[in-house]
Amino acid sequence: MTPTHPLTQTVGITLDRFILRQQDAFAYATGELSQLLRDLALAAKIVNRDVNRAGLVDLYGSLGGTNVQGEEPQTLDMVANVRFIRALTNGREVCAIVTEEDDELIHTGCNDGRYVVALDPLDGSSNIDVNVSIGTIFSVYRRQSPVGTPATADDFLQGGRKQVAAGYILYGTSTLLVYTTGRGVYGFTLENSLGEFILSHNEVKTPDAGQIYSVNEGNVEQFTPGIRQYISWCRQRRYMARYIGSLVADVHRNLLKGGIYLYPSTATHPQGKLRLLYECYPLAWLVEQAGGAASDGEQPILDRPITRFHERSPLLIGAQSMVGEAVRLVTRQETVEA
Repeated sequence: MTPTHPLTQTVGITLDRFILRQQDAFAYATGELSQLLRDLALAAKIVNRDVNRAGLVDLYGSLGGTNVQGEEPQTLDMVANVRFIRALTNGREVCAIVTEEDDELIHTGCNDGRYVVALDPLDGSSNIDVNVSIGTIFSVYRRQSPVGTPATADDFLQGGRKQVAAGYILYGTSTLLVYTTGRGVYGFTLENSLGEFILSHNEVKTPDAGQIYSVNEGNVEQFTPGIRQYISWCRQRRYMARYIGSLVADVHRNLLKGGIYLYPSTATHPQGKLRLLYECYPLAWLVEQAGGAASDGEQPILDRPITRFHERSPLLIGAQSMVGEAVRLVTRQETVEA
């Protein structure tokens, strides 16, 4: 048999082809969700280009002022926000969008769209100036309001268990799109020369246990006694402290290698700091689909109700056993104090 030359080896399954195959597995599928995922992938390719060119076209730095979160928006935050809104609007499958950068929901003008999307367009964008990985997080819901009418706030406030698709895009040494529709977790790497996302991580399963803990230990004095005890527990076992400071990058590493990411409540942010709708819910559902767990310290994140678009929450997410131990210590400490 003639050896296969590297240049003639198969490229792999593209995202479009994979989505089509998944769609064919559902007798009731109409293709709308598939098109929505393609629209997200298109926006991801454009944002990837923008990120790679940021230093050449002066996209670094802050815009000045503050956004709805009370934070200083970066130039690339707004660029990514526009890219995703345009892609989803032009795709015509989404009737409304909520993003980190906008106070109210955004109507796309397509009232016949059957889905709504919640987005963190560019998480960790302050790291772009120093060439650290950043990401996009997305969450998709089937609308509850009547098709043909404008979307309402209730379409977004259904709770984490009602998601129909969720995932993230990681812009790093390579660009990956990782998503779930409730039937496993799949990752696709962008092949820049082809302009295609290629299946690279099939049926992702996170280890049940790990030796990595990711937390901003600079805030340790503001953490609750239970969280401080858990960090001490990790140190005693000589676990590795790995904290990038970019949510998507930290969660992605721990998803593959086994570990826990903690962004607990603090004295200055007793309700937590991460946004429930478009950060905690989508990452929690994806990690659960991969065999992991996610909690706010009291209950699974996906069981936590939501009342506002930009509501915040603590987050403990990662390997089942590590999250379980963290919750156990937090709960025990709170019981003792009570």
